[in-house]
Amino acid sequence: MKRLFAIALAILAMTACTKDRTNPFLTEWDTPFGIPPFGQIEESDFIPAIQEGIRQHDAELEAIINNTEDPTFDNVIGAYDLSGDLLGKVSGVLFNIAETDITPGLEKIVEEATTLISEHENDIIFNKALFAKVEAINNQKASLGLSREQEMVLDKVYRSFADNGIALDEAGQARMKEINTELSTLSNRFGNFLLKENNAFKAKFGISVSEYTDAMTTEENRARREEMFRAYSNRGNNGGETDTKEIILNILKLKEEKAKLLGYENPAAHILSDKMAKTPEAVDAFLANIFKYAVARAKEEVVDMQKVMDEDIKAGKVESGATIKPWDWFYYAEKVRKAKYDLDEEITKPYFKMENVREGVFNNASRLYGLNFKKIENAPVYNPDVEAFEVTDSDGSLIGVLTTDYFPRESKRGGAWMNNIREQYVTADGKMVRPIIVNVGNFNKPTADTPSLLSLDNVETMFHEFGHALHGLLSQCRYRTVSGTAVARDFVELPSQINENWAFQKEVLAGYAKHYQTGEVIPDELVEKIIAAGNFNQGFMTTELCAASILDMKWHELSSVEGIDIEAFEKQACEEMGLIDEIIPRYRTTYFNHIFNSGYSAGYYSYLWAEVLDKDAFELFMQKGIFDPATARSFRQNILERGGSEEPMTLYKNFRGAEPDPDALLRARGLK
Repeated sequence: MKRLFAIALAILAMTACTKDRTNPFLTEWDTPFGIPPFGQIEESDFIPAIQEGIRQHDAELEAIINNTEDPTFDNVIGAYDLSGDLLGKVSGVLFNIAETDITPGLEKIVEEATTLISEHENDIIFNKALFAKVEAINNQKASLGLSREQEMVLDKVYRSFADNGIALDEAGQARMKEINTELSTLSNRFGNFLLKENNAFKAKFGISVSEYTDAMTTEENRARREEMFRAYSNRGNNGGETDTKEIILNILKLKEEKAKLLGYENPAAHILSDKMAKTPEAVDAFLANIFKYAVARAKEEVVDMQKVMDEDIKAGKVESGATIKPWDWFYYAEKVRKAKYDLDEEITKPYFKMENVREGVFNNASRLYGLNFKKIENAPVYNPDVEAFEVTDSDGSLIGVLTTDYFPRESKRGGAWMNNIREQYVTADGKMVRPIIVNVGNFNKPTADTPSLLSLDNVETMFHEFGHALHGLLSQCRYRTVSGTAVARDFVELPSQINENWAFQKEVLAGYAKHYQTGEVIPDELVEKIIAAGNFNQGFMTTELCAASILDMKWHELSSVEGIDIEAFEKQACEEMGLIDEIIPRYRTTYFNHIFNSGYSAGYYSYLWAEVLDKDAFELFMQKGIFDPATARSFRQNILERGGSEEPMTLYKNFRGAEPDPDALLRARGLK
């Protein structure tokens, strides 16, 4: 009774922020499809709402523990899955805005919120009374007649306790809590430092980091290219206030300590224990095989580029004796592409107006899966660049809401990603809750004279992130624990990467690639050039991706980072893998956001691992027809709708009829 009275007082205190104002997180949202009322939310609302969300979640978990009825799947695991609504509601908004529209005030709020949530999560995973209930269900699971989805939910919930230290003694649990909280804080700080480093790069060169590749492709001044390359590749490694090296070493030390507390040799062994790959050795062998073919092709590409550079030397454009360096790659690769395929991106860009490409992405999903997209006029948004769309199925039923946020700004981190503000699930009373999905990019912003015109890489990126969106939107699971993209990290990239395959298909291009000034459909001649150049520069692209994946594994396979110098370690790792001097890893250590702030620790290999699946899967579409209804329906039903409700390889084999051919990736990239 005292606890309930205290909670009631707390709610009254929060709802009385002003005489006439209620914290919007504590009310039902009277908005289209439950989109957050961004215009009503103030920064001061977040922490009180998170605190209340934690209080409510604690009460829900206590109710599970104190339930005197015999433990059942529904009153333990089902109730656990449904708990934490308010906390999820606030977190879904806060962390999406933190990545896309951060302010100095919000930066401090995120740090405080991260600590609060981390401590709360620690309290859950070390709650022995709660685990006893979960364990009771796990011990009798064979006799409960569970559905396959329920078995997967139970396993995931059980492992969330068992794999995070519930069996540790009191001292071990106390230390694990400290480690988890410190890791959350440091990861968030790494992201903030990198955002500032990215903004400093833009202030110096007048371009965002997402525009770096395009700039390096067209910049004729070699000294300028070198200056840009050195600034780009040394982000986080400048010895200043935003140098990330100390944060990285502290993150790695904590991960190592955590792994050892849990009985693993190193962080990679711990992280991979529940992934498709299972072991570091399996990942290392997988990457080594791809790298062998990739670097061999990259060496051939260097020879081709050097021939072009030699012509520039003869013409007096480049100093005598010059050889290809990392800052020359994009520039001379583009020259080789023009010479080999007569393909100039400056000619293709006018056909890829952002809005037209997005329409093409939508139409592709309509043809494959029967989806319809309608812009939600006057939808609440967190920034004027954001647009929202109602997504419906072929029968008119609601699939979910998609919001797109495609332009760079100083308040947004670099890159492109998918996230969700609300997950898909079914409530206790059987109501289907449909998701709210976010697609974010950093494409060229429109100017007064020109709309946003996308490079070929940008086009592929939009298709990629929309593939993630489809995985979240089409989910038909009952439980949030396995809904949508809540799958093994090395499986999650399958839906995104397979969607890229449609981007430059002739009949798809004909529907969306139209000149922004004339409306002319992209000429067949230009389409042929794009297709012919599809595997151009794949040695470089595969090598830099594979090198970053190997570097990630090298860091996480360490059992100790004591006395390690980051630059020296990275240099040695690149030498050992056989990386040629003309290429650096796609992400160097000090700005490797994926592994130090985005959940891809010992997991960056996932892009290549999933590409084996996606290329093998698309070969079936190519055999049957890229819009074959039966194949598309099978992919939707067996992959996109199922989330993590079954083992990934089982889902894949249900679609494909067999395990993937490991050489599918090498064939698709033209490396074998």
